[in-house]
Amino acid sequence: MTSTAAADAASAPASPSAASAPGPATARPRRGHKGGKGPRERTAELASSLAMIVIGVAFLIPLLWVVLASFNESATLSVSWPEKWSLGNFRAIWNTETTFRPLGNSLLLCGGATIVTMVAAVLCAYPFSRYRFAAKRPLLLTVIFATGLPITAIMIPVYSLFVQVNLIDSMFGAILFLGASSLPYAIFLTKGFMDSVPVEIEESAWTEGAGVLRTLWSVVLPLMRSGLSVATIFTFVGMWGNFFVPFMLLLSPDHLPAAVTLYTFSSQYGQVAYGQLAAFSIFYSLPVVALYLIMGRSLGTGFAAAGGVKG
Repeated sequence: MTSTAAADAASAPASPSAASAPGPATARPRRGHKGGKGPRERTAELASSLAMIVIGVAFLIPLLWVVLASFNESATLSVSWPEKWSLGNFRAIWNTETTFRPLGNSLLLCGGATIVTMVAAVLCAYPFSRYRFAAKRPLLLTVIFATGLPITAIMIPVYSLFVQVNLIDSMFGAILFLGASSLPYAIFLTKGFMDSVPVEIEESAWTEGAGVLRTLWSVVLPLMRSGLSVATIFTFVGMWGNFFVPFMLLLSPDHLPAAVTLYTFSSQYGQVAYGQLAAFSIFYSLPVVALYLIMGRSLGTGFAAAGGVKG
C-alpha cells in the first residue's frame, strides 16, 4: 500500500500555487534587450533631434545678433564678437523722444486695446458657448471668416471713415479700431476655452441665487483662467507688433508707438545704426517678455475645480 500511495502522489497534478511560483530561471531579466528600440526608431529619434537643433540655431542666431550688436558701437549685419564692449548704444537711445515716449504710447495703445478686446470677447463668447439661437451658426461662420480677413484690405475705407468722424490722430480712436480688428480671433479662442467649463457648475451657482453676470465673473472666468491668459497674450503680442494700423491712423510724433518709431529710427539719414537699433529692440521686447512671465503663471491652471461635478 505504501508503494501504491507513493505512485499516486507522484502521478497527481501539481497544485496551482506550486505551478505558478516563479523559479530562478523565470525571475532573471532578459539580456541583450536595450529599450526595445530598433534601427528605425533610433534613426527617427536622431533625425528629429537634428531637426530641432537646426530650428533652434535658426532662432538663436537673430537673438544672438541683437545681444552682441547692442554692445558694439560699430555693429554690422553680421554676427560678430564686439572688439570693445560698450554701453554707448544704450546711452544714445536713453531719452524721451527715441525710447520712453514711443514705449509709453505702445503700452497705452496696446494695453487699452487688449482690455477692450478681452472684455468684448468674453461677453460675446458666453452666449455662443451657452445658448442656442437661430443665428448662432451664421454668426460663428462670420467670426471665423473675419479672423482671416487681412487688415490691409479694409484700411482705406477705415481711413476715410476716420477722416469723416474726425478721429485721425486720435489715440482713443486707434484703441477702438485696434481692439475691434483683434476681436474675431479673441472670440474664437475664448469660446473654445469656455466650452470646456462644465455647465453643471453654473447651474449650481444659479440654484444659489447668482445671476448670469455674477456666475460669469465668479465661476466661469476663474475656471478658464489659463484660457484667458492664452487669449490675452496672443491679443497683446499681435497688437504690439502691428505697424500698419498706427502708421495709418496716428500722424503726430507724440502719438506714434514704438512699432512705428522703430521703422523711422532704422531709416534715419539713409543709414542704419545697427548697434542703436539692436539696443532699442531689447527695450522694445521687454514688455512682451514681462507679460509672458506674469501671465505664464496662470497657464495650466484653472480647470481643477471642474472635477467638483463628478461623483
